[in-house]
Amino acid sequence: MKKLPDTLVIASVILLIFIGLTWLIPAGEYSRELLNGRNILVPGSYQGVEASPQGITSFFTAPLKGFISASEIIAFIFIVGGAFGMMNVTGAIEAGLQELVGWSNKHTLYKKIIIPFIIVIFSIAGATFGMSEEVLVFILVTIPMAKAMKLDPIVGVAIPFVGAGVGFAGAVSNPFTIGIAQAIAEVPLFSGWQYRIFIWAVFTAIGVAYIMRYVMLISADPSKSLMPGSVGSDEELKSAEKVPFTWQRMLVLILFALGIVMLVIGVAKYEWYMIEIGGLFFAIGVISCLVCGVHVDKISDGFVKGSKEMMTAALVVAFCKGILIIASDGKIIDTVLYGIANVVNGLPKVASIEAMFVFQSFLNTFLPSGSGQAALTMPIMAPLSDLLGISRQIAVLAFQFGDGLTNLIIPTSGVTMGVLSIAKIPYEVWVKWMGPLLAILMLVAGVLLLGPMYLGIW
Repeated sequence: MKKLPDTLVIASVILLIFIGLTWLIPAGEYSRELLNGRNILVPGSYQGVEASPQGITSFFTAPLKGFISASEIIAFIFIVGGAFGMMNVTGAIEAGLQELVGWSNKHTLYKKIIIPFIIVIFSIAGATFGMSEEVLVFILVTIPMAKAMKLDPIVGVAIPFVGAGVGFAGAVSNPFTIGIAQAIAEVPLFSGWQYRIFIWAVFTAIGVAYIMRYVMLISADPSKSLMPGSVGSDEELKSAEKVPFTWQRMLVLILFALGIVMLVIGVAKYEWYMIEIGGLFFAIGVISCLVCGVHVDKISDGFVKGSKEMMTAALVVAFCKGILIIASDGKIIDTVLYGIANVVNGLPKVASIEAMFVFQSFLNTFLPSGSGQAALTMPIMAPLSDLLGISRQIAVLAFQFGDGLTNLIIPTSGVTMGVLSIAKIPYEVWVKWMGPLLAILMLVAGVLLLGPMYLGIW
């Protein structure tokens, strides 16, 4: 397969395109008014204004302006990535997974319980902390784990990747997607969590059922594997390197669980935002290393490594924010909104909502970055929802679904191609296995998008 352009290359091309669009699209603006503490567009107030086309110098200055404008979000991304890096240094999560594998090999029933349990844990991580790139680390653990259970690499990839993926798509408090999207849409941070918990449960149940169906199929007949000859054997079980599950590592896992509880309480009762949540993650990472007696040099290395892994995400946010600055300075955003509104306005609300979902899913193929896509599209989708009489929460949900679900299969995603490369799973094999699951999830998502409107909860 021919290598596709890097995300930053795609963002740079989009930046150039938007500079060109400021010369082609007429400038225009809607009037805005303050309502319930947020600025909304006034329907019917659009009018043309004096053009303000952007020059080529904007290509070099816009990313810097974007970095400054999104500084709080970018700082948060680096701190959280570093915190996860510190936790990985302790080896607690790897040791916990290996302990579960040991139990599963004692009885067949354990396999039916433990695999769904681990998938749910990863799903919770995706739904709460936005686990995505981090699965590249866990793949190195779950692939040997799957082989130890006499399963194939597809299961080894599916446990963390699909687990975190369905959680990411059905997120409850993912700061990288919902947090950023709701902040831009000017709705309360992590509001609407009750319905999102239901969505998370539905997506996770579908993911678990699909994976376990495949597990039971190849457990009964290894020849049914989509990768014949890759199913683990008794000999391979002995080759896995054991990470001791010490009491210190057990405490780290308990601390991690308590951190989830603290995050929920902090957001719900004390209106925590990115600074407080980032501080919580940072504290968990430091305390975890101290509990395990990790040397200060390794703590620092773990933090730096974790932050490095978030570099692309941070830069994409800056570039995408720069794109919006170009569009805003060129006064073309409201014109685009006006055009989209005219196209969608004649449609029933149901069709408008589904059209938002399709748009976000399509865009994610070209810009597979949740935080970057939120920064790019929500300033358009949020006010558009006002014009169409649709709740901004539904607009955020359409973004959440469009970004999250397609991440599981698109070849432009570094995480997707990375895990498949590590597992040595051909892309066409993954599409064959993942395709039916994605189709089911997309259909269910389309129905769940309409729930809040018909139930009258948003």
